[in-house]
Amino acid sequence: MTASSTNKRPRIRLLIADIDGTLVTKEKLLTPGSVQAVSKLKDAGILFGITTGRPPQGTKMLVDSLPGLKFIAGFNGGIVVRRDYSLFKQNLLEKAAAEEVVQMILDNKLDVWVYTEKDWCVRDPKAYRVDKEQKTVQFPPRVTPTFDGLLDRVAKIVGVSQDYDAVARCEKDMQEKFGSRVSAARSQPFYLDVTHPKANKGEVVRMASEFGKIPIQEIATIGDMANDVTMFKESGVSIAMGNASPEVQQAATYVTASNEQEGFAAAVDKFILPHEDVSAA
Repeated sequence: MTASSTNKRPRIRLLIADIDGTLVTKEKLLTPGSVQAVSKLKDAGILFGITTGRPPQGTKMLVDSLPGLKFIAGFNGGIVVRRDYSLFKQNLLEKAAAEEVVQMILDNKLDVWVYTEKDWCVRDPKAYRVDKEQKTVQFPPRVTPTFDGLLDRVAKIVGVSQDYDAVARCEKDMQEKFGSRVSAARSQPFYLDVTHPKANKGEVVRMASEFGKIPIQEIATIGDMANDVTMFKESGVSIAMGNASPEVQQAATYVTASNEQEGFAAAVDKFILPHEDVSAA
C-alpha cells in the first residue's frame, strides 16, 4: 500500500516496535532520529511499547533513552513489564514442556540457552554468540553445566547454532512435535526461540490492547523478522523494515527504509503520526 491509503484507517493510538533490526542499528544503537521519533509519538499522545526476544532487563539502555516508552514485552511476550519493570503479564513454559524442548534442541546438535524469570543460563560462556548476546543485553549469563532444577520457571529457551539449516530444521521439528503446546520460531537465522504458546508477538498486540485500553485496529506494529508477522496479522496497521525479507515485507501494510537508513523514524513520520488526511475514528 501507499501512504495515500492512510485516510482509510483509524488514527493510530499505540505503536509496538521490535528492537533488533528495527528500532536499533546493526551495532545495537539508537539513532538520534529514533529517539526523536519516540518523542514525537509522546507529544502526539500515541503510546509506545517494545517487543523483543530479549529479557526485559536487557532493554534498560533503551528505557533510559526513551522517556516515551510505556511497556516492554520481553521474551516475545513471555514477560511483559511497565517501564519501571513492574510486572504486567507473564506466560511461562510448563516444566515438562521445557524439559522436552531442551532435550530436542540438544538432539538437533544446537547449543541451549535457558532464560528463567531472573537469569540467563548457559553451559559454556565461550560458546557461539554468548559474547555477542552479553554485549546486547548488557548483563552476564549464569554458567551451569546442567539445567536440572532450573526448568520450573522458564520464560524462554533458545537453540543456537551457526549452522542455519540445522536451526531451520529444528524449528520445523519443534513445531511438528509440540503443535500448540509451545511457540517455536526463529528470531534470527542462528536463534530458535521457544516460549509459552501465548508468548508470541501476536499475543503481545492483544496484551498491549489491554494495557492501553485501545482497540487493536488502532494499534500499529513495526518489525523485520518472520516472528514479527504474527503481530502484523493482529494489528490494525503493520510496517516492515526495508531490511526485512520479501516475505515479511509482503505481510505488512507498508514498507519503510532499513534500520541503517532511519527506517523507524521515517515510518513514524509517514505512517503513524496523525496527518490531515487521516480520519480520527
